[in-house]
Amino acid sequence: MDPHLLRTYVTVARLASFSEAARALGYTQSAVSQHIAALEQDLGAPLLTRRPVAPTAAGERLLEHAGPLLLRLDAARADVARMAAAPAHGLTLATSPTALTPTALAALPPAGVTLRVLARDEVPAAVATGTADLGLVDGLAAPSDPLRLPDVAPLTTYGVGEEPVCVLLPTAHPLARRPGLRLGDLADARWIDAPDTGLPLSHLRAANGGHGFRTALRYDGTDVRVLTALAAAGHGLTLLPRSAATGVPGTAAVPLEKPRLVHRVQLVHAGTPTGAARALAEALSVRE
Repeated sequence: MDPHLLRTYVTVARLASFSEAARALGYTQSAVSQHIAALEQDLGAPLLTRRPVAPTAAGERLLEHAGPLLLRLDAARADVARMAAAPAHGLTLATSPTALTPTALAALPPAGVTLRVLARDEVPAAVATGTADLGLVDGLAAPSDPLRLPDVAPLTTYGVGEEPVCVLLPTAHPLARRPGLRLGDLADARWIDAPDTGLPLSHLRAANGGHGFRTALRYDGTDVRVLTALAAAGHGLTLLPRSAATGVPGTAAVPLEKPRLVHRVQLVHAGTPTGAARALAEALSVRE
């Protein structure tokens, strides 16, 4: 399957317009139509309806494959370019919001760092495609267990930190004075669903047998301060690493006692890091 045709198809499907896709790709509209026709002929199935422009059933199925396929192609190109390029003097670090722990902050070089805060699932993709030299991604796990990360490319990952987790509640909450909490006792509470900032509710459900933890409010951002302010205002509970939950005005950070879970941070890189990326990787591995 010609990746150029596949990229054209994905763009047309995303924009729902042949003309808009032509402008976005720098092609003529006729060339875009020819690409789609050639791809449909290759696969032996219509992929798009024309009025309105929308994927057919076969086209929807192709879209499910197209994202991972194109990402792996980008990752392969970036990997080869990374090996051929001269060593970079700076460092681009992609991180999920709560993966940038005090330990990670202390290990950053004093200059030359570009920091990109991304959603958790976007961090491995940024490293794979070469838009970041290193990645820090976090999640909820049993002590010493690795995180399950998206399989976007051959990447090296290893743990660089673990710490306890706390439930963040308003100070007036009936459970705020407890010395510790059990996850099962909180399954029916009101929760803030902040999958890219707090520890995802899907992780809590998995740890509780796959049920409970209904959403009272959803936050689709990556600013930890917004999430903690929402918790302080009583919009729902959230689970955070102890370092992020401690000392938030108007809240109590109560340790999670059962089950035994930790906030785990893993370093992600492709190939062998060099220069500033290697120095940071080595510093973080020593601190673990």
